[in-house]
Amino acid sequence: MNNKNNPLLLRPSGKDYLWGGKRLNDEFAKGIPMSPLAETWECSVHPDGPSYVVNQEFENKTLREVLEQHTEFLGTKHTNGFPLLIKFIDAKEDLSVQVHPDDEYAFKYENGERGKTEMWYVLDATKDATLIYGLKRDITKEELLKAITDNTLTKYLQYVPVKKGDVFFIEPGTIHAINAGALIVEIQESSNLTYRLYDYNRIDKNGKKRDLHIQKALNVARLTKAIEPSQPMRVLKYEQGKASELLCRSKYFEVYRMIINTERRQTVTYSTDDLSFKVLLCVQGCGTISYGNESMPFYKGDCIFVPANSKLLTIHGQAQFLDVHA
Repeated sequence: MNNKNNPLLLRPSGKDYLWGGKRLNDEFAKGIPMSPLAETWECSVHPDGPSYVVNQEFENKTLREVLEQHTEFLGTKHTNGFPLLIKFIDAKEDLSVQVHPDDEYAFKYENGERGKTEMWYVLDATKDATLIYGLKRDITKEELLKAITDNTLTKYLQYVPVKKGDVFFIEPGTIHAINAGALIVEIQESSNLTYRLYDYNRIDKNGKKRDLHIQKALNVARLTKAIEPSQPMRVLKYEQGKASELLCRSKYFEVYRMIINTERRQTVTYSTDDLSFKVLLCVQGCGTISYGNESMPFYKGDCIFVPANSKLLTIHGQAQFLDVHA
């Protein structure tokens, strides 16, 4: 086996969007000199926010550069490049009300880009935190446009309470927003296509209102009443030192919550096959990942890319991961 198929520890790009807070630096030790720090793009090949490899052999190269040099890391299933983007999001204030296109629309009207299907996993939320998920009732394009113009859009939106551990799957065309008080992991297609419908008339650091994308949003938005999202049935499966549960399955990704709790000498094993890579995002705790004669410590907030056909990894520690398969 290629001895380069070792796990890659990643360093993110940060985003200082005006609605962000300080938790990603304070609680996840990101060390990014931005205030606010709204998002960290933990596993990304997107040019708007690449992640970087920390491992000595590839140090300071972008993940995109490494994967272009070593296409075998992606696995035989992924001949069109790395398909995902994984973020931490700290919403100190409400995000804009927005909608994303699907693959077909994006390919046709956005220079062949991917659409944006996404999933949110709530790491923490204040007592009164909510998110916007679709519309409370059917609405016409004319009504929607008038509501945006009149600043009355919020009365048509469905507000859903959120709590720690919740999971939400956001399909393209769903009008949505993360609201103040939520700390979230977002797992999505590798896309940065966001069409803003409404931004509360806020002024950015340059004294300007942020751009809206009303016509494109109207082209892709689903204008029928949304079903209130329900939490998926989750079943923890146990084995020695490890438990896991499926959080979300779509055609783009599967996401599991994996809990590691090993004794002094106990470890659990983890591997990939030749079909695809996996990504481990540590959301709680710490420990050590060993492979061959090498090892790396991991901590809360760390993101680790595991190449296809990797060495057998052994994990020791007390931690929780989001275990992402594509």
